[in-house]
Amino acid sequence: MPSREPPLNAVRAFAAAARHLSFTRAAHELHVTHSAISRQIKGLEAFLGVALFERRIRQVALTAEGQQFFAEVEPALAQIGAAARALQAQGAARTVRINVRPSFAVRWLIPRLPSFVERHPDIEPQVVTSTVMPEQVADSFDIAVRRGLEGWPGAIAVQPFLEDEVLVVGAPALFKAHPLRDLRALAAHVQLSARTRKEDWEAWKKQVGAPRVRPAGRLQFDHLHFVLQAAVDGLGIALAPTSLVSHDLASGRLHSPLPALRMRLERYYYGLAPGAAPEARQVADWFEDMLLAQQAEAVG
Repeated sequence: MPSREPPLNAVRAFAAAARHLSFTRAAHELHVTHSAISRQIKGLEAFLGVALFERRIRQVALTAEGQQFFAEVEPALAQIGAAARALQAQGAARTVRINVRPSFAVRWLIPRLPSFVERHPDIEPQVVTSTVMPEQVADSFDIAVRRGLEGWPGAIAVQPFLEDEVLVVGAPALFKAHPLRDLRALAAHVQLSARTRKEDWEAWKKQVGAPRVRPAGRLQFDHLHFVLQAAVDGLGIALAPTSLVSHDLASGRLHSPLPALRMRLERYYYGLAPGAAPEARQVADWFEDMLLAQQAEAVG
């Protein structure tokens, strides 16, 4: 009798082949090749000193010893699997703290987060919003996203992320009632702006050569996501970063009547904190995939 335990991978290969009475189906179940199953079982038979299968043309059958071994092994493997699942259910989910500005959270991150959760069901993303730069953030984070290269702690190596521009957007019903076919028609609309980006309108008008016309009114909000919601609700027109309104434009909630008149913004960067959880690397990889998808859409 052997003095050591049989190799577990070979036992799993045997159990799958015995269950299906097929090396091919066992290989499919375990995502390996037919030859790998055959080698594992031959090695197990050599270890045990008995034949477990009768090899026939295009089929296999269990020997008496194989039937006996399978009757003991199958419930044992099932018990091991149940024990592992029970521990997994008890264990706390691995978390990653993602620090972003509120507007980025509402308009870019959260709408796309289901794809990350689907890809990594064992990782719990915790979205933490802040309006200050990463070097001023009081609470710890694993990964952060901000515009530009200023305000990052020296210990963080930042990576370029989304490129961005602003363009005029508003509710389709608003433009149906008051068309915006040229720059002079800006006078018929209320201009929406955020306290944190109140200079955008003047900078954009200067770049596109807009005439000096007085808008029908002005509304200012604390944060950009309030501005964009006001635009969706038809309260006026907004200068919106393309990164934050792509879903609204695609769904028809917002419309851009002057799509060629854009102003470039500082691009976004992301950075992993020095003591970041290992799972933060998964978030960074997902960011890179989202960036590639956006670039492919732009080319298409």
